Order: sequence, then structure tokens, then C-alpha cells
Amino acid sequence: MATAKIVYASMTGNNEEIAGIVEEELENYGYEVETTEVSQAMAEDFQDADICVVATYTYSDVGEGVLPDEAVDFFDDLKTLDLSGKVYGCCGSGDRFYDDFCTSVDDFDQAFAATGATKGAANVKIDLAPEEDDIKALEKFCLDLKNKAQSL
Repeated sequence: MATAKIVYASMTGNNEEIAGIVEEELENYGYEVETTEVSQAMAEDFQDADICVVATYTYSDVGEGVLPDEAVDFFDDLKTLDLSGKVYGCCGSGDRFYDDFCTSVDDFDQAFAATGATKGAANVKIDLAPEEDDIKALEKFCLDLKNKAQSL
């Protein structure tokens, strides 16, 4: 059975909800999905998955967007992996009030690209909690991930 691994960082619960939406959608496509909060996850776990997803928030520190503290070690470990043959996607929630809206989503995208994994879907950036249009964007995100994984 095809597998997917979702790792999320959530301060407000929005990214936990996003991870749940992605999990449910990938399960609908027949994937066996494991979802883990980032402080409980090991980057190496992505080596055992066909599809790798990170859902993260961006912490605003003195007006500059940075990775969540609890995600820094995971992020650093991710960059050292060889994930050739894997498909990845990045998504997350932020607040458009900040100039650095969802920059951690892009940071994880760059980290995945450095692993040799194949980008399977455009990054999805959600303002605060997911609403109907955001859920549709996440459904397309999952369809694109599935299609890319099946084409490899």
C-alpha cells in the first residue's frame, strides 16, 4: 500500500486542522497516512513514505518570520536526507497581518528540494483557519501529490 507521512507544527490548532484535512484526503485516495506533530517526529521517517508533507506556521520574531522553535531541529535534519524518489508538498497557515506571511512554508519547500525529492504540488498558504476555498485548495494539493507520486 502507498504511504504518506504528514508532519505539522501548530500553535493555534490551524495547522493541526490542515494536517487533518490532508490526511483525510490522502486516505480517500487509498494512502496509509501517518500524521505526527513536529516535536514528536523524526525527519528520517520521510524515508519510509511515498508522499511527504509538512504543514507549518511562521513565527514572527521582531518583525521577521522564522521557523517555529519546535521545528528547527527537524528542519535541519531534513536538509541532510536523500529523499530521491519521494514526492513532497508544503502547506501552512499564517496571518496576512505580517509581512512574512507563511515564509516557513517556503523554507520547508527549499529544504525538501535540497533532498532530491520531487515537488508534487504548489505550496498552499492559508490565512488563519482553513475556510471553504482553502479546503478546496488542499484537496487539489492532495490530488496533485497523488498524481505526481503515481507518475514516478
